[in-house]
Amino acid sequence: MRRFRAIVLSLLVLWLLFLGAIYFTMRQPPERFASAIAKLPGPAFMLFPFETLWLRARAGSLKVGDPAPDFHLRTLDKTAEVSLSSFRGSKPVVLIFGSYT
Repeated sequence: MRRFRAIVLSLLVLWLLFLGAIYFTMRQPPERFASAIAKLPGPAFMLFPFETLWLRARAGSLKVGDPAPDFHLRTLDKTAEVSLSSFRGSKPVVLIFGSYT
């Protein structure tokens, strides 16, 4: 019986370490996350609560009314860069995230 408990405890610790590694990976930028998660075999997704981890890892810390974080984007012709902060206080900005395909 003692050996059985040790095995179960060891498996639990390994599972928790695996969850921690997946959570850490989910907090990485999308390119790093995608390249790491693509290497996981399909059955591994059944071993951990993927959706719950994903929602917690990507929740962010912004609250309603907080200013949007600054970011920089290249223009369509790739000749310049535009930052969100350059519009702050001068005119309203609407951010639309999504796919148009």
